[in-house]
Amino acid sequence: MVARYKKQGNWNFFLKTFGDVVGEDGVIRRKDELLTYECDGLSSYRQRPELVLLPRTTEEVAEILRLCDLYQIPWVARGAGTGLSGGALPVENGILIVTARMNKIINIDLENQQIVVQPGIINNWVTQAVSGAGFYYAPDPSSQIICSIGGNVAENSGGVHCLKYGVTTNHVLGLKLVIPDGKILDVGGSVPEMPGYDLTGLFVGSEGTLGIATEITLRILKKPESVCVILADFTSMEAAATTVADIIGAGIIPAGMEIMDNLSINAVEDVVALGCYPRDAAAILLVEIDGLEVEVKTSKHRVNELCKKNGARNITTANDAETRMKLWKGRKAAFAAAGKVSPDYFVQDGVIPRTKLSSVLKEIEELSQKYGYRIANVFHAGDGNLHPLILYDNSVPGAFETVEEIGGEILKLCVKVGGSISGEHGIGADKKCYMPDMFTETDLETMRFVNEVFNPLRLANPGKIFPTPRMCGEAANRQSGERFRIIERF
Repeated sequence: MVARYKKQGNWNFFLKTFGDVVGEDGVIRRKDELLTYECDGLSSYRQRPELVLLPRTTEEVAEILRLCDLYQIPWVARGAGTGLSGGALPVENGILIVTARMNKIINIDLENQQIVVQPGIINNWVTQAVSGAGFYYAPDPSSQIICSIGGNVAENSGGVHCLKYGVTTNHVLGLKLVIPDGKILDVGGSVPEMPGYDLTGLFVGSEGTLGIATEITLRILKKPESVCVILADFTSMEAAATTVADIIGAGIIPAGMEIMDNLSINAVEDVVALGCYPRDAAAILLVEIDGLEVEVKTSKHRVNELCKKNGARNITTANDAETRMKLWKGRKAAFAAAGKVSPDYFVQDGVIPRTKLSSVLKEIEELSQKYGYRIANVFHAGDGNLHPLILYDNSVPGAFETVEEIGGEILKLCVKVGGSISGEHGIGADKKCYMPDMFTETDLETMRFVNEVFNPLRLANPGKIFPTPRMCGEAANRQSGERFRIIERF
């Protein structure tokens, strides 16, 4: 442990050792500089790391992990720090390995529709690198202008277009990995299907508990011939949710399909001032259709019919890129806009069957009334991925504990109706206590066996994903800081 080495007077030895690996400019140790790294996007949880290292190459990452393994120092990998489940939150007496300087594009192969990048590359940079040749990278989290590919891989991130094109795992062909003992291995490859165990699929979404990806081979797609975005507004959330089910039931798979409620609409208009989201609407539905021109034309007509059938008041259609971007801009800014209407917010990430949208949203509203906290709903309606934002003031004593309790009730509700406790934000530190609500002890033990193979010393992102102590579900509303004071073993 770092604290033990400090107490023994060996800390300067470690500073020099790590400095020799990444260079003096790759070691951050001043307390004021470490404050930048004490939380991720889920900023209600904080833990200052003992040390931050900024490697540039696979070999530097490998040497760092070899030293951590040798001296039994726990570590956490971090990309851009935009995660929303506490997955990149530092652990006490541990170091943080930040991949921000590993931001190179290694190779672009347009003929085979793939690109190889380092983990620090920003999501949107991938599309920028290939857009001139008519290609793009499909997974597009709302934070795509700042989130990194390495973080996307760790959390198996999704985005607006995951309904039709899938989440990150559907676009990762291969990985160069450094596992916790410092060994380097390659999994997957440059072809879509590889024989043997799917180690690439195992690693994507493992949240930094199995190692660090230092090179990532991604699938890129040709831009569609035609794209159309439809904005419909409704007088009730139920009508918008019913329209979603009807569109999928009609055999139409949009590139993206999103819903925002009235609270989110007004927050966005206050901040972004688009002028295209009707402030008096109970809900708006955004539908993007892409593909061949004739296909888009036919689907657009059918979607308009279904929206009208379910009582849409107004329908706006955008075919040109500028107007389409304007319609999507508000949805992309929804989380940030929540800061306009509340000092703090706590976002959850659960998944439910599309047919349960209306009933679950009604129960979320009942929770809002029961606890007295406003909840804004903005979500990937097409695949039932909810993102309720619970608005609160963290300066009010006990407010955060209550908000955590509400979030837990929402996750349990998702599981009860046949859904999941995470769609794209991961489990991290935030949801680990709810894993037993979704998985049996045998399920969890099997996951631990897999973790043991790669991470036998429990040094890689300890205390994340798995419930610790094992029966921690009943302790969900304990003081949040207690979650990160001990580096627990399973």
